[in-house]
Amino acid sequence: MSEPVPEEESIRLDQLLKVSGLAQTGGHAKVVIQAGEVTVNGEIETRRRRKLFAGDKIEYQGETIVIDEGDSGSDRAVETSPNQP
Repeated sequence: MSEPVPEEESIRLDQLLKVSGLAQTGGHAKVVIQAGEVTVNGEIETRRRRKLFAGDKIEYQGETIVIDEGDSGSDRAVETSPNQP
């Protein structure tokens, strides 16, 4: 028998906004996402359960978050920086 292929690690968009502190609560994250205030890779994203992977770029209220692989290769690190005018 062959071994199952592990699914690539991901985080949901609403979870990311909450853990990064850009949204005060999960409910707040839901509202701003569904209102079209968040972009993923330059496009408005209204699906709060959108899975994010390494390399995805999220923008909200002048902040940019880039999903990056952690040093171990299995953890995800989040890099946040203010948008430049």
